[in-house]
Amino acid sequence: MHELGLTQSLIDLVGREAEKQGFRKTLEIRMKLGEYSDVVPEYIIELFPHAAKGTAAEGAQLIFEHVPGCFRCPDCGYEGPVDRREAKCPQCGGIGLKMTAGREFFVESLKVE
Repeated sequence: MHELGLTQSLIDLVGREAEKQGFRKTLEIRMKLGEYSDVVPEYIIELFPHAAKGTAAEGAQLIFEHVPGCFRCPDCGYEGPVDRREAKCPQCGGIGLKMTAGREFFVESLKVE
């Protein structure tokens, strides 16, 4: 479960920002989460309160913005979603797709007090 390490990294990031910017409490943490990131947000939500206890992140609300997968086909120029079961361009059937969005996992913003 790599979510434990990700949760700790998230809390460490908040701690560094709190030290740098001088805030004591984080109200909200907004994150981008790609469809193909292999991160299970429910695990982070479950782990977060225990791991954040006694830190500047304690009590923060976690908000995940889901980013759908998006692909580009070099054969026909199609850009958009692709059926996971097919894994080919829905327009021309090409298989050389390049993912352009959907692997994201990062903190977009912190709301602090």
